[in-house]
Amino acid sequence: MARALMIQGAGSDVGKSLIVAGLARAAKRRGLRVLPFKPQNMSNNAAVTADGGEIGRAQALQALAAGVEPHTDMNPVLLKPESDVGAQIIVQGKRVATARAWEYAAIKPSLMGAVLESFERLKHRADLVLVEGAGSPAEVNLRKADIANMGFARKADVPVVVIGDIDRGGVIAQLVGIKTVIDPEDAAMIRGFIINKFRGDPTLFDDGYRLIEARTSWRGFGVLPYFIRAGELPAEDALGLGEARKPGQRKIAFLALSRIANFDDLDPLKLEPGVDLVMVRPGEAIPGDARLVIVPGSKSTRGDLAFLRAQGWDIDLLAHHRRGGHVLGLCGGYQMLGQSVADPDGIEGPAGETRGLGLLDVATVMTEQKTLIRVDAINAATSQPISAYEIHIGRTDGPDRARPFAFVDSAPEGAVSSDGRVQGSYLHGLFASDHFRKAFLAQLDVPATDQAYGARVDGALDALADHIEAHLDVDGLLALAR
Repeated sequence: MARALMIQGAGSDVGKSLIVAGLARAAKRRGLRVLPFKPQNMSNNAAVTADGGEIGRAQALQALAAGVEPHTDMNPVLLKPESDVGAQIIVQGKRVATARAWEYAAIKPSLMGAVLESFERLKHRADLVLVEGAGSPAEVNLRKADIANMGFARKADVPVVVIGDIDRGGVIAQLVGIKTVIDPEDAAMIRGFIINKFRGDPTLFDDGYRLIEARTSWRGFGVLPYFIRAGELPAEDALGLGEARKPGQRKIAFLALSRIANFDDLDPLKLEPGVDLVMVRPGEAIPGDARLVIVPGSKSTRGDLAFLRAQGWDIDLLAHHRRGGHVLGLCGGYQMLGQSVADPDGIEGPAGETRGLGLLDVATVMTEQKTLIRVDAINAATSQPISAYEIHIGRTDGPDRARPFAFVDSAPEGAVSSDGRVQGSYLHGLFASDHFRKAFLAQLDVPATDQAYGARVDGALDALADHIEAHLDVDGLLALAR
């Protein structure tokens, strides 16, 4: 039976996911069988698992760091927002319902059984289970029905270490405030803290570090400097894709849809030296000098079609195409490029039909059945292999399917316009296939390297583990697990 340790955060985006990944790689290098676990995640960036389900992309990265295949037990509850007030509920890899926030609050306590069931199965397969919390334990208004932080830690009797993000400021208040507002029995589960994302000389924070220890009675496990290679690893927030600009290189633009999903499709492009990957944010125009515009996946295709039109991007896309530009639609983006998207049963939202962008002669009908599968494909234009996955609802068909984007087991997949400049596909993760990525970019006269994307990600995970080993008491952290 494995020991377990839980990493919680003083807030969202404080670095929990990366620290769990780095600790997983460090533990693996010590010869431990280690598995990641997150009781509840909220993300539209999902991965398809070997057992035919879906989990948050961060847990898939942590599994890679641990040297194991992703499994649905690693993230038993996944919430995929479809609107501002509602989300699809995935339990142990399968969609079970779509609920509004207040409805989910009523459902959530009943999900603790599935969470503990998955956790126990992982414990029987490992020496160490590294658990990632969600949000912050300071959200005491959510504590009664909590399954993601202290509710889980108490039920499963897992010790906790809390991460504070000094880069956003107020880290002393973050950590001391948590000790102040949470239940004393919850506070007793917390055994220490880590300061993350420090820039500059860490000794300048010595007084603050000692103050946190004194006010909380928690042990400090170190100050972790900002990890500069974090951008080489898949992130759960699409905003990270648009941070580093490379003026002078070939420009590829992608639309920041309101319900953008599986945006890690674009990570390999971001790392290509010859590509300037530009995020087109709401209210911005699509750059006129873009060589390619990508319409990415979406958790709400018809909703994001309305959002896209509200930004004027439909007009920009048509102008881009008239100028000789190329367009690629992935999954929901592929559906948007067609003539229409119909949802007669109201699976993704209100029942109805929405006019598409008309750049591909295909039409989509949403269906109850969800496709969740890993596939090996051959790109029709370049004859290069693609290792990918599909995660979508809906069937797409029409005349442009006669010109497929790829072949999966000799069956046509996706569609290409008669002029060859508009392409659509349900294949996620396609640009991680190195030979295909290079050949695809060459067709656009975009220079590409021979870099192996998978090896680069793995190297960044090794560097992350080295970084954590150099600055944190890893032996002390692993000794806390029980």
